[in-house]
Amino acid sequence: MRPLSTLAVVGSGSVGSYYGARLALHGEVEVSFLMRRDLEAVREKGLRVRSIAGDFQLDPVRAFATTEEIGPVDLVLIALKTTANDALGALLAPLLKPDTILLTLQNGLGNEAFLHAAFPAQPVLGGLCFVCINRGEPGVIHHLAHGRVEMGEFTPTGTVDSVAALFTGAGLDCHVLPDLGLARWRKLIWNVPFNGLSIAAGGLDTRRILAVPALLERTRALMHEIIAIAAALGHEIDPAFAESNIRGTREMGPYQPSSLIDFLAGNAVEVEAIWGEPLRQALAHDVSAPELTKLYHEIRRATGTGES
Repeated sequence: MRPLSTLAVVGSGSVGSYYGARLALHGEVEVSFLMRRDLEAVREKGLRVRSIAGDFQLDPVRAFATTEEIGPVDLVLIALKTTANDALGALLAPLLKPDTILLTLQNGLGNEAFLHAAFPAQPVLGGLCFVCINRGEPGVIHHLAHGRVEMGEFTPTGTVDSVAALFTGAGLDCHVLPDLGLARWRKLIWNVPFNGLSIAAGGLDTRRILAVPALLERTRALMHEIIAIAAALGHEIDPAFAESNIRGTREMGPYQPSSLIDFLAGNAVEVEAIWGEPLRQALAHDVSAPELTKLYHEIRRATGTGES
């Protein structure tokens, strides 16, 4: 396996800060964080993680305002919201060596293809984070539940095992997947209904969504539409996976999905990556998706990105 000694986190929100901090704490790789909003707080007090797995603090933190200050690294962990993808070209360029690996932990569809088109010479990996995690006060991350990471190669370069070993060595639950596309669709089974209905239903957490019979039925219908679209693209998902997602969500308690947090804060919501692209895939493959269509337009109206 290829040794990795330097890593840059681009997008040091809740996900990027949590996984970056866990990797830095383990000490096998030098981790640099690109930070904007929390930069001064983290430089002054360090990065604090309040976690179900045990609280810890990373101090000092290699926190920087620009990627030029960080310089070339072996691995870039990309956790920016997809709404900022247009900025990635300029942000990533100073971090690249000929063999720098790009690992996107972003939600939705199309992120690996976007990176490969922008940086065709770089190895591109995709990662999916199954974790309940929120940002607290500046420099504080709340890890509430779960934490599993699944990753796979978008470009077949044989680098995924080295990256996965870095994660597992830091005590993270990490698994390599042979079919990254299937993994993306499996995660959408949760993201599409819960991130979407939390906004469309008026700011509800997951517990309240599941407590309303009509919203529970919409959740199930959306999940089964995603399963049908995935099947049309060759990704078979057992329909029972929908119910297991619902059971797991009940166990999470009153969790606010990340899209709801962005929406309530007035930040951009990842409309196209989470709802728009799956719908376009449904249309391209003649899969009926009335609930997804309805939800997509509700989200666009709510976020001011579509018709009023």
